[in-house]
Amino acid sequence: MNTRSWWGLISALTIIVIVLAWVLFSTPAPVEAPTATSTPPIATTTLPLAKRVVVTSPKANATVGKIFVVSGAAPGPWFFEASFPIKIVDADNNFIGSGIAQAQGEWMTTDQVTFTSTITLTGSYTGPATVVLLRDNPSGLPENDDSVSVPIVIQ
Repeated sequence: MNTRSWWGLISALTIIVIVLAWVLFSTPAPVEAPTATSTPPIATTTLPLAKRVVVTSPKANATVGKIFVVSGAAPGPWFFEASFPIKIVDADNNFIGSGIAQAQGEWMTTDQVTFTSTITLTGSYTGPATVVLLRDNPSGLPENDDSVSVPIVIQ
């Protein structure tokens, strides 16, 4: 093969490589068409802690005696050392009782943890009252304070 044929072959191969490179890099990558999906549920961890507290007993506006159980579920950060305080106030926001809610499972989590507390009221108060679940705040910092209130009637 003579020199002229080699230069022709090299030129042809060079042109082919340039054309293939141009096609490869100038063509956009294929994009998959979106598929229909359902909207994922809002993760409970995105809700504020107080919105995640669920009181199953007593129900709002329930009538209770001088001894009653407070139970439900709260996110792990609501607890400190597996507990958080509960206070009972009368219609004028005067303190009439308290208790300590105890975690019924692993509390060092961001997930919901069930709790229970037996409240015993010693005074003679009857009428409307409020159960106030307080986020345990050992730091004492006001930005860590939080609470959930449930209205009840004491008979």
